[in-house]
Amino acid sequence: MALVHKLLNGTYILGKCPKPSVASCPFLSTRFADYCSSSLQKPVATPGQGSPQRSTEGGLQGHRQGEAALDITSPEENPEVSFDKAIKDEIKDHFRRLKDDIVKHWIGPEGRPLHEVLLEQAKVVWQFRGKEDLDKWIVTSDKTIGGRSEVFLKMGKNNQSALLYGTLSSDGPHDGESGRSGYCAMMSRVPRGPFERKRSYDWSQFNTLYLRVRGDGRPWMVNIREDTDIIQRKNQMYSYFMFTRGGPYWQEIKIPFSKFFFSNQGRIRDAQYQLLLDKISSIGFTLADKVDGPFFLEIDFIGVFTDPAHTEEFAYENSPVLNPRLFK
Repeated sequence: MALVHKLLNGTYILGKCPKPSVASCPFLSTRFADYCSSSLQKPVATPGQGSPQRSTEGGLQGHRQGEAALDITSPEENPEVSFDKAIKDEIKDHFRRLKDDIVKHWIGPEGRPLHEVLLEQAKVVWQFRGKEDLDKWIVTSDKTIGGRSEVFLKMGKNNQSALLYGTLSSDGPHDGESGRSGYCAMMSRVPRGPFERKRSYDWSQFNTLYLRVRGDGRPWMVNIREDTDIIQRKNQMYSYFMFTRGGPYWQEIKIPFSKFFFSNQGRIRDAQYQLLLDKISSIGFTLADKVDGPFFLEIDFIGVFTDPAHTEEFAYENSPVLNPRLFK
């Protein structure tokens, strides 16, 4: 921390202080960078420009201009920037959040009593009622590899849903390397705790994914990722299909977690593994049906619930040859 302080102060003295980046200090949020940037921005007086409050000579005497005086800082004055205070405030905020997490942990899961959590039969995990709900999601397309598909995310009518829309194009990039193209995706951000620690969702007491959507008749792929630091690699996920009907009516979709199949780098693996519901990292939706043209998907909420009629634990078979670890 002392080294960061010296570097920032030394750079500032030379008059070349850039905006601090979050990547340099992982636990410093964007609020610290915005604080430093806004503190360094000071209005500069234009050479040769007179003060609007100065009375002119001649026939303009007695008629003062109605403009307000500008509070211009002298170039000789150094802007007061306290990096120490900004860093201390940021660290205090992280410790405050850590304290809240510890207190909630003693109370029970997610800060609620244990009996209340155990009796819970349904839970809304994501809903879309404002811009802050959209900030929890990321949209991407094949443009990252040189494709032509476009995807956008915005609030729906009356701020009661999220609208995912765009144009799908299967034209591949002309780089001579990428052969596959034509996809658009939307995925949730990994939740973060104090000091940017990764968090995970615990859905072990539920057995079904519950969505309320409205689409245009296209098939989508629902993807669930586990904790990538402990359980699996980045390109591994569990997926299942979601078919939209089209039309103006909402559609309630229920997908048992036992139906999700294991895939790696977009390919279904012969050896299937059961989804670990207590280490859920994120969820996403992918469109790649090779039908070029516009698309849309409107989402009201995404939740989980317990279906007492569903008793299946795992929908796919395994053998000692494909998955010997399950038969030891």
